[in-house]
Amino acid sequence: MSELEQPAPEAAGISDQRLLRGARARQTITRHAVDVASLEGLNGLSIGRLATDLGLSKSGVATLFGTKEKLQLATVAAAREAFREAVVRPVSDVPHGVDRLRALTEHWISYAETPLFAGGCFWGANLPDFDSRPGPVRDALVGHHRDWLALIAGELRGAVAAGEIADLDAEFAAFQIDAVLMAANTALRLGDHEAVGKVRRVVEGFAGTRSPSS
Repeated sequence: MSELEQPAPEAAGISDQRLLRGARARQTITRHAVDVASLEGLNGLSIGRLATDLGLSKSGVATLFGTKEKLQLATVAAAREAFREAVVRPVSDVPHGVDRLRALTEHWISYAETPLFAGGCFWGANLPDFDSRPGPVRDALVGHHRDWLALIAGELRGAVAAGEIADLDAEFAAFQIDAVLMAANTALRLGDHEAVGKVRRVVEGFAGTRSPSS
């Protein structure tokens, strides 16, 4: 682009401000959408509903997202990022293996018990609704779930390799831990806070099993 074609600094500044406002609006809307979807599911979302909840114009929200599916996908992405910030990134300095598995468990418990989202675990609320509905939204939900299982399995494999725990089927153990976490999320929503202790006992059943050479 020649200098003549480049926008004047003033015009560029206005454009940047509009982009910034748009990004902030998207962030505000998707964060509220995550809360709504954690309570009512992604199918409970609509552009009109969010506009009313947040006191925004329906046309403005529609301009930002376009379709309900795009809104749902943006909501899944926002939930994924919030989950990473609350559960995964805080343990980045913890040594791999048993210590990181325990740390992930504790941060997951805080994520579900606080809860981070109004209805508890976003994935627990929405995966069952989309498990038999092929499409981009299902793919996004499944992608996060697979990554989470892979993360747990990776720490278990690392613990085995380091001689911290006995040899095991890491994928199967990750499946079991995830199943307990999902059960605990439901229990917490029903007021059963003893479920937290059960989660710790199950995880410790894997993390506390020393290898014969230890």
